[in-house]
Amino acid sequence: MGEARPPQPGGEREPGPGGSIILPGHGSCYVCGTENPAGLGLAFRLEGGRVKAELVPTERQQGPPGHVHGGCLSAVLDEAMGAAAWCAGHPVLAARLEIDFRRAVPLGARCSVEAWVASVDGRKIWTESELRLPGGALATRGRGLFLEAREFFGGGAFFALKR
Repeated sequence: MGEARPPQPGGEREPGPGGSIILPGHGSCYVCGTENPAGLGLAFRLEGGRVKAELVPTERQQGPPGHVHGGCLSAVLDEAMGAAAWCAGHPVLAARLEIDFRRAVPLGARCSVEAWVASVDGRKIWTESELRLPGGALATRGRGLFLEAREFFGGGAFFALKR
């Protein structure tokens, strides 16, 4: 996998190899922030209209012995789905999340995360997401209803990514 470059100043996007774009983190955000010492610090990227990331959970994310806490997995999919909506030009807030846990996720497993916009109906943005184990087995699937809420945001990092 090639290295992607972050969005350029002034809203210009310069794709990295493979056409991916690294998305900006959000300060102290538990999932994508780089300023939160207890956070995951995930680096999301935009590829072909989908938001993607890799997660390698540690003991800090443990729930059942040797496995990731479901709340952590839910937070990762929530963030990925919200980012997918933002990247599609919709500044949103989560209204409803539905998470299906299919397989336990072992600590230390390199998992892939992918999220996308499934449909748009006015200010309702429906999203879907998946977290897969090494080898491709589906571990967790998410569906979300996000509401466009421009009044809560005064620009922000993802506005520069609007197509």
